[in-house]
This record gives sequence, C-alpha cells and structure tokens, in this order.
Amino acid sequence: MKMNTRVLAILSLLVGIGAVLHAVVPPILFGMRPDIMLPMMFLGILLFPKLPYVFLLSIATGIISALTTTVPGGQISNIIDKPVTALIFFGLFLLVRKLDTKFTAPVLAAIGTVVSGTVFLSMALYVIGLLEAGFVALFATVVLPATLFNVIFIIVLYPVIKRIMNRAQPVAI
Repeated sequence: MKMNTRVLAILSLLVGIGAVLHAVVPPILFGMRPDIMLPMMFLGILLFPKLPYVFLLSIATGIISALTTTVPGGQISNIIDKPVTALIFFGLFLLVRKLDTKFTAPVLAAIGTVVSGTVFLSMALYVIGLLEAGFVALFATVVLPATLFNVIFIIVLYPVIKRIMNRAQPVAI
C-alpha cells in the first residue's frame, strides 16, 4: 500500500501534540503519569484505520513515549506497549467499525488504555522488578484514572476532529 503524505502529516501532528501533552503532564505516583499519547494514537487509528498507518503510528508513539517517560525502565515498556496496544485497538475497531463510532470510540479508548497500562506495568514488573502489590497499586492509581481521562478526551475530541476532517479537503486513504 502506498502511503499518503497528507495522512502521514496528520498522523505526525497527532504524535507531536501527544508528545507535548505527555511531556507537560506531571507524574502521579513513583514517576508514573497518565499517557496522553495514547488517545492521540487512538485518534490516528480511528481516522486512518489502515494497517501500515497503525504500525507506523504505534512505532512513532512508542519511541516518543520512551523518550519522554519518567518511569525507570519505561523506555522498553513503551516501545513494546504501544504496538501491542495499537494492534489490539485496531483489531477491535475492525470488529465494530460498522457501529456508530460516537459510542464505540470511547469504549475502545477505555479498553485500549487498560491494555496499554497492563502491558506497560507487566513489562515494568519484568524489567525493574516491580512487586505484585506495586502492580495493583499502580494500576488502581495510574491506569484507571488515565482510562477515565482518555475516555473523556476521546468523547470530546473525536467528534471535533472528525468534523474538521470532513469539512477539510477529503483525504484519500
């Protein structure tokens, strides 16, 4: 599949905006912060649901997240977490793509955030030896609030971005 330069530019903007937001959000617990790059990655997948775009977006998001993480061992966790999460999100999106995205997008964002948090914390458990009790505490205090934030983020931004994309010159995908 030939990649559209315009689509790549829009995906780059989403990654860039996500990187800035990710860098300015303060850590909540033990250097962990909600991953604001996730909803931007989800938006990119919702707008351009093609496997090459999803793969490229997930790799870029993983690398940028790894560069801006404040968690010890978070670099490896981010690089693994983002492609896994993106592919699961994409697969689920393909299963429900015929349904109204106004309802499915927030549900997918919630599932995607929980998947991402679980993979990230599991990798952190393996890489830095995070204790099992630490996993549960971090999941409850970081992943669950991030899930709520990402759902609200998608509920607010997805319809706005979709409307802008529809009014702008159509992008061939």
